[in-house]
Amino acid sequence: MKRIISIILGNVLITGTYAFITVPNEIINGGITSFSLILERLCHIDISIFVNLITILLLLLCLCFLGKEFFMGSILSCACYLVLFTLFHSFGVSLDLPLPVCAVIAGTLVGAGYYLCINARSTAISFDIIALILNQKNPKVNIAFTMGIINILVLLTGSAVFGLLSVLYGIGFTAIQSLTLNLLQKYGK
Repeated sequence: MKRIISIILGNVLITGTYAFITVPNEIINGGITSFSLILERLCHIDISIFVNLITILLLLLCLCFLGKEFFMGSILSCACYLVLFTLFHSFGVSLDLPLPVCAVIAGTLVGAGYYLCINARSTAISFDIIALILNQKNPKVNIAFTMGIINILVLLTGSAVFGLLSVLYGIGFTAIQSLTLNLLQKYGK
């Protein structure tokens, strides 16, 4: 039961942050949605097709490399994410603070949300699966650092599409998210 609560709470933090802070303030991160936007722009194929294909691919990688227990938690997390984001986004509410403050708050909350999910042996089905697989193969691979690198690579690739300012705030968001996750993994046990 504790695991389920942790997964749900982690997704409340992640989806609430995206719905109330990052999306309305156009702060992008390096996740699946940002990567799919880049692909949509380059290939002229609807974003939802890329999001769905990448999510399915990552779910399969999760099952193959992280095992059934992690996969089952990820299915719950994925369902929570889809339902909660849709619900929160429908409220049409946004945090109206200066963008640097929004980026700091968003990075902290999303980092904490990922910590709760990862600590419960789950993922929100994002590029964190790649970091978790690499960590499983070599425990010296830092999950937070690897997630940060993947996110920054996506952001840099998308800078021409999203504009430099959104990408700079996204990089700040990603750095704070990675730092928060790393600190919680070190001291949050």
